[in-house]
Amino acid sequence: MRILYNILFTILFVLSSPYYFMRMWRRGNWRPGFRERFGHYSAGLKQVLTNRHVIWIHAVSVGEVNLCTQLIHALEPHVPNIKIVVSTTTTTGMGELRSRLPTHISKIYYPVDRRKCVNRALAIINPTAIVLVEAEIWPNFIWRAGDRGIPLFLANARLSDRSHRGYKRFGRLFRPLFASFAGIGAQNEEDAGRLQEVGCRPEAIRIVGNLKFDAAKLDERHILDVPTLLRQIGVPPDAPILIGGSTHAGEEILLAEIAQRLRARFPKLFLVLVPRHFERAREIGRQLQERGVKFVYRNDIITNTQLHEGEVDCLLVNTTGELRFFYQNATVVFVGKSLTAVGGQNPIEPGALGKAMVLGPNMQNFADITRSFVAQKGAIQVRDREGLEGAIAGLLADENRRAELGRNAQRVVHENLGAIDRTVEMILEHLKKHDIYIVSGI
Repeated sequence: MRILYNILFTILFVLSSPYYFMRMWRRGNWRPGFRERFGHYSAGLKQVLTNRHVIWIHAVSVGEVNLCTQLIHALEPHVPNIKIVVSTTTTTGMGELRSRLPTHISKIYYPVDRRKCVNRALAIINPTAIVLVEAEIWPNFIWRAGDRGIPLFLANARLSDRSHRGYKRFGRLFRPLFASFAGIGAQNEEDAGRLQEVGCRPEAIRIVGNLKFDAAKLDERHILDVPTLLRQIGVPPDAPILIGGSTHAGEEILLAEIAQRLRARFPKLFLVLVPRHFERAREIGRQLQERGVKFVYRNDIITNTQLHEGEVDCLLVNTTGELRFFYQNATVVFVGKSLTAVGGQNPIEPGALGKAMVLGPNMQNFADITRSFVAQKGAIQVRDREGLEGAIAGLLADENRRAELGRNAQRVVHENLGAIDRTVEMILEHLKKHDIYIVSGI
């Protein structure tokens, strides 16, 4: 099986490389750390890891980085003598890691799943344990970690319908891989059952809840003064703010058209669009221009920018890591990838902020979370574009309804806290078996 996998992976890697390299080139900033993707890490990293116990935590991209950051903050005080290394796959993920984590946490790119690359990476880092945060299952990485006797943990584990079917279809490959995990933090009973079906050992599975609730903590340093920024572009203090968060193709224009129509009732309505992939901003900008939308790009706003009221009615955010600060100033939030795309984006952050949320019908990646918010009247879920416009209009017109939705959403978040502490406890139990010094009672 290993031989067959490596043959097929090499063929697919060669065939798909031009596409992925082109994507990296378009996103820019791909050169720094490029060799790390093939397991070539710096002499400086080798030096700081020599004769140290190491925990390697992997966060695929931006979506997992916040979870990873909170997990490290909770884990680090318990293991003062352990060196933590964090990896990611994308340049945007690396940018977030560097901005969110202190310098003593080493940040690297995850190696491509070629046998030589993985061997090289594991030999240099030589981890005592590996924690995959919502990570994809890469066979060579897991095989080589198992060969070296390195315990593997899967944090915030969940299986979508599609992943569940795929792993079961290729059970001969994936069942032994899932069986090799020493500990798995499942989000709920349903995911725990699915994980057993694809090969995870029942004794390795622990239902800890969803880390995303804990990761929505809002106590980090405030780094963006949104009210001042909005005043710079002429938005009056009493203007209602409609925010499209983590939007996907088609949703930005839909929201812009809705906002244009609703200004007949709410003349000061201001729209903020935060695309999930900031590199789409120029394309979105062209679409807005074609429809006569007056907008400004976020990174065009500098200290001395000063526009008058009415000069723009839309802000297009083409930066990363600022969505939560815009959420804090929202009147109504639309959670993206839920209307014109499938899967949905994370509704927990606006929920934790007590904001009135509207969700589209396609929230498959957050199905349990969405059910909780909707069932406890902490969010409105609509079926289509007409329903979205009606829900937004209704919320803009009803301050009490917005406040009620916000209070209910915050209650849902508070009732689901604690998953990070339970995940840390699971990891520490296994580290103790390796005679690693653990500080308890923190």
